[in-house]
Order: sequence, then C-alpha cells, then structure tokens
Amino acid sequence: MTPPTAPEPRRSNARANRARILAVAQVELSRNPDATLEDVARATGVVRRTVFGHFPGRPALLEAVAQEVSQVLGEAVRTSVSPDDPPERALARFVLGIWPVGDRYRMLIGLARRDLGHERVSELLAPAREKVTSILERGQALGAIPAHVPPRVLSAALEAMTLSLIEGVGAEAWHDDGTATATATLIAAGVPARRAEAEVHDLAALLSRTGKAAGATESAETA
Repeated sequence: MTPPTAPEPRRSNARANRARILAVAQVELSRNPDATLEDVARATGVVRRTVFGHFPGRPALLEAVAQEVSQVLGEAVRTSVSPDDPPERALARFVLGIWPVGDRYRMLIGLARRDLGHERVSELLAPAREKVTSILERGQALGAIPAHVPPRVLSAALEAMTLSLIEGVGAEAWHDDGTATATATLIAAGVPARRAEAEVHDLAALLSRTGKAAGATESAETA
C-alpha cells in the first residue's frame, strides 16, 4: 500500500512560511545582528514553534539566511555584468548591480564577524570576489587598469572600501544611489578621476534608458 503523502497545499504553505521567515529574518538581522528566533517569530507574526519547525536553532536560521543572501548577490553579479563591457564599465556595472542588495551584503559581513565565521562568509561571497578579480585581471592585461597591485589583492581592497561606503549609507552618514561608490571604486582601481566619472555617468544613463524601455515593454505586454 502506498504511504499517504501530505497534501500539496500544506507543502506550499510550508514553503511560503519558510520564505516569509527568511525574508523577515534578513530585515531583523540587518537591524540587530543579535536578533533571536523569538525576535524573528514576533516580527513575522508567528509563534516561536513555527520558526523552530523550519529552523531547529539560530545557527540553522543564520546559515539559511546567509545562503539566500549569497544567491541574491550571485544573481546580481550574473545579471549586471556584460562580457562585452570594457573593464572600467564592467567594474562600474558590477557595483551598480550589487548596490540594490547592499544592505544584505552588509548584513552578511556582520554575521561573519559574530556567528558564521569569516571562512564561511568568504566561501559564500567567492563568486562575487572572483568576478571582480577577473575584471581587474582583464583590465590590467589591456592596460585600462594600472598593474601596481595584484588583481586578487586589489579585489579584496575594493570590497572592503565598498562595504565601508555601504555601511556609511546605512548609518545615514551620507547618501548615495550607487553612482558615487561606483566612481570611487574605479578611481581606487587606478582609473583617472575624469574618466571614471564619465564612465559611471554614461552607464547610469544607459541603465536608466534600458530600464524604462523594459518597463514600457512589460506594461504593453500585460495591457
């Protein structure tokens, strides 16, 4: 006799509850890296037992959150950088691509310091770091980026600077839509300031036009 299986709606509800808990956990951990499962349950509007049903403890929840953040960052990396871009534009496009998920990036680094450990977070962020390193390698090979610092070392330095700038925005020490950080990244990589500013300005304008065009196409298709 075939054993009974759980109804599909129940499985669907469980997946939806898990996704909602993870989404709320990201917000709560961004506000307070020491947030407990009780805090997450309260913010989600469920009882503590429901959270424990999906995550047997805070370490399990943090690992799930970290994996989800890593996937979001990875998707931003994959979709933001075009293989046809010159190195300077590719680097600027990378920064602008991850900027919308900057709070999640900052949260993941915060968890590294408190819970997950730098080695685990380094593993989760490896795709983004490798992408920047490859851009820098190509830029140095073409002479577009000075070769005074090895690409892997320069990539780590740019990551630290980007994180500091994201944290500054989070602390309301300054305001940025990503363009100032992209410009600063190019300059720190060795691109002359005027060229960096022009590159980011042109790219931001291009992304704005293509974004509006995509939005108009989607509206026409759904009309």
